[in-house]
Amino acid sequence: MMDIYVNGKTRSIEENTTVEQLIEQLDLAHERIAIEHNRSILEAAQFFNIILKAGDTVEIVRFVGGG
Repeated sequence: MMDIYVNGKTRSIEENTTVEQLIEQLDLAHERIAIEHNRSILEAAQFFNIILKAGDTVEIVRFVGGG
């Protein structure tokens, strides 16, 4: 296990967890989201390739529609 920061809060995850796996763990897999990893905005195609490391910072923003 290792700690990362998700939206400013510490979260323990398994080593070798990808961004995509984190999204699934947070039950956000089917939502419209934007992700910043260590101050870099990610494209959706990168979610599968980036393996999180201890101390990484992830910011997740969900898009909400409305009128």
